[in-house]
Amino acid sequence: MSGHSKWATTKYRKGAQDAARSKLFAKHIRSLEVAARDGGGDITNNAALRTAYEKARSDSVPMDTIERAVKRGTGELEGVRYEAVNYEGYAPAGVAVLVETLTDNRNRTAAELRNLFTRNGGSLAEPGAVSWQFVRKGVIELDRSLDEDRIMEAALDAGAEDLSDVDGRWQLVCAAQDLAAVRSALEAAAISPLTAELTMVPTTSVQVAETGDAQKVLRLLEAIDDHDDVQAIHANYDIAEEVMAAYAG
Repeated sequence: MSGHSKWATTKYRKGAQDAARSKLFAKHIRSLEVAARDGGGDITNNAALRTAYEKARSDSVPMDTIERAVKRGTGELEGVRYEAVNYEGYAPAGVAVLVETLTDNRNRTAAELRNLFTRNGGSLAEPGAVSWQFVRKGVIELDRSLDEDRIMEAALDAGAEDLSDVDGRWQLVCAAQDLAAVRSALEAAAISPLTAELTMVPTTSVQVAETGDAQKVLRLLEAIDDHDDVQAIHANYDIAEEVMAAYAG
């Protein structure tokens, strides 16, 4: 699971320094539209929309922008229709990469991602080539100051599987179908999650020991993440903390 969580942290650190706000907002808007289209515009009854909403608000997306995105998704306002498409490939050192996108033109997105992989020492693969190395899980992040026993007491009966300290936060993992129940159990115990989402967790990891290889992997992931259509990246690398910290700056 280290690959996913460490890449998320790297994105956060670098994003605070140099990510374009407009590009970040566009990704949130796209996610909101699709969630509303697939499950309706009621945030209380649409878990995907609730997650998209909370992510957007955490990145300071204005409420009127969120509301317009939801209305486009439900058809109240005219908008572009996006579809969810996953792409698979390999980064340098044999690291498996799974890319989740929302696109209005899958052929264009595939061609552009293929180019990004190739230019950065990787390769785009056929569907199914790497997805078998990942499993969908519910992942909840919590403030590290919270008591470990209190968290597990609240979440265990609801389906929590594991609790660990990841980059200064508690990370609670559960089966995908138990995410809503675990989150509700935490909230009932007056424990507010920082994030709660479904994600793809690698079942095995590839150790990337050489600094040069690690930098190539991270550069590829950063280039992919910068693509407008990309919503999430999952990779099964294991890179030393000091290399991650040096890259994040």
